[in-house]
Amino acid sequence: MSTYRPVITGTRHMISAGHHAAAHAGFTILEAGGNAIDAGVAAGIAVGVLQTDRVNFAGVAPMMIYLADRNEVINIDGLGTWPHAVTPDFFMKHHAGKMPPGILRTVVPAAPDAWITALEKYGTMSFGDVAAAAIRFARDGFPMHSFMADYIRDHEDDYRRWPSSVEVFLPRDRPPYEGELFVQRDLGRSLQYMVDQEAAHASRGRSEGLKAARAAFYRGDIAATIVKYHRQNGGLLSEDDMATFRVRFEQPSLTNFAGLDLYTCGPWCQGPVLPQALNIVAGYDLKGLGHNTPAYIHVVTEALKLAFADRHRYYGDPRFVEVPMDVLLSKEYAAKRRAMIDPVAASPGMPDPGSVANFGNASGALPEGTQGEPSPPADTSYIACIDKHGNVFSATPSDGSSATPVIPGTGLCPSSRGSQSWCEPALPASVAPGKRPRLTPSPALALKHGRAYMPFGSPGNDIQPQAMLQVLLNIAVFDMSVQAACEAPRFATYSFLSSSEPHAYHPGRLNLEQRILESTADELTQRGHKIARWPDIAWQAGAVCVVRRNEDSGILEGAADPRRPAYALGW
Repeated sequence: MSTYRPVITGTRHMISAGHHAAAHAGFTILEAGGNAIDAGVAAGIAVGVLQTDRVNFAGVAPMMIYLADRNEVINIDGLGTWPHAVTPDFFMKHHAGKMPPGILRTVVPAAPDAWITALEKYGTMSFGDVAAAAIRFARDGFPMHSFMADYIRDHEDDYRRWPSSVEVFLPRDRPPYEGELFVQRDLGRSLQYMVDQEAAHASRGRSEGLKAARAAFYRGDIAATIVKYHRQNGGLLSEDDMATFRVRFEQPSLTNFAGLDLYTCGPWCQGPVLPQALNIVAGYDLKGLGHNTPAYIHVVTEALKLAFADRHRYYGDPRFVEVPMDVLLSKEYAAKRRAMIDPVAASPGMPDPGSVANFGNASGALPEGTQGEPSPPADTSYIACIDKHGNVFSATPSDGSSATPVIPGTGLCPSSRGSQSWCEPALPASVAPGKRPRLTPSPALALKHGRAYMPFGSPGNDIQPQAMLQVLLNIAVFDMSVQAACEAPRFATYSFLSSSEPHAYHPGRLNLEQRILESTADELTQRGHKIARWPDIAWQAGAVCVVRRNEDSGILEGAADPRRPAYALGW
């Protein structure tokens, strides 16, 4: 198929990111001799400025790293924990089981520690080196792009809830226009403060400098300002929550498909949805069904529903709940789940979860369906990179700015990712002190024959694993180029309980991009799917970025989804 953009090719290094200037920031680091981790962190910090409607430097940043010299895959959770002042029944007792917008959703900001930890252990550069582009974008501004301008306009009333947010996001008491210079001076000063603290300790070595940059955020003036605001406005975050926080190294989830070893994050997020769904569809002759035929869309959709049902029943922070991942990712379990798919009839809602020995029954009855259109929450961005040494970086930084206030004087919106916890204490992804919400951002990477092959990921909240699965199948089954795989018409189910408050539920709903044939939509309707249409190219369908190393030629191939302002660069 022809593509809207070319595949970017190169022989040295390649990066793809959710904003073109972030890709350039990472590419500049690669050109200066940095490795994939240095470049990925630079791009990640940059999207926290360039896409600060959807990503925040004080948000989350889960990442997957492959180290070529050690042949090792590493997963850093990049996810904060609930403050210790919260109780499991806090929202049931005080807010009728709902989680209100604002600072009560705040978990400890994890992204700064994640970026610095990755740099310290696996990078080569300083925080000042990799944050330089982001500081420039914040301090000097960047031209407002249409995707962000649309978001701020659509959420103007949300920003107006807090004067500090109006000051940043409605600087002329109105949403910024596309092309206007958008400046975030306080955010630039916060980043520069961390760089200055690093520089003050640089004489003691790179590691000590990075520790000083981290302390500037978690123990210095930034932490003090955040905690003071919480104390004065009924928040829960404390000095101790900030000072004692550290990101965690987690065991990645793994499955095998079409000669690929696919690694995703574990059940503290929705990462295993992708390998679970992949294991289920692996039992079909997908190529024989044909790309985006009614039969193909039907089985992929039903497999995703089954994986989402297991997500709701089993996934949660493994430090607090037992998650039977060995069973859920086994081929035998996938075969049992596959047998539940009716080849000609859609399940009318979210199916029952799979049965796992010693784990009892499903948690609670399903609610009635949510009225109206699915409301896409502020989501995230993504970065993929492979360097000349074969190191791989894959990260999905996130946390928007419309559901929680800017902390005055900092330019930061500390992570509101608590919105992806559940208020009911009995559920595995429920609220508890020190517990992580069940995160949607979930980067992935694939190895082939034990070597770097393909980091990939997407924004999109619950759409992420759906978009990623389709792109992976486009490449591995249908032999599409990486760019064609990203651009191909997409579909998504909403027939499950949404991850984000208020946890909407749209039984049977299946959205199709308009490029999918009307006859296909008609046949899917006959199978029981409730069809809704997106435009030809829908931003709600995710925005997958991919970098792939051709194992025969060694050529690097970069792709970026045209559904959002993503771009790939390399040479």
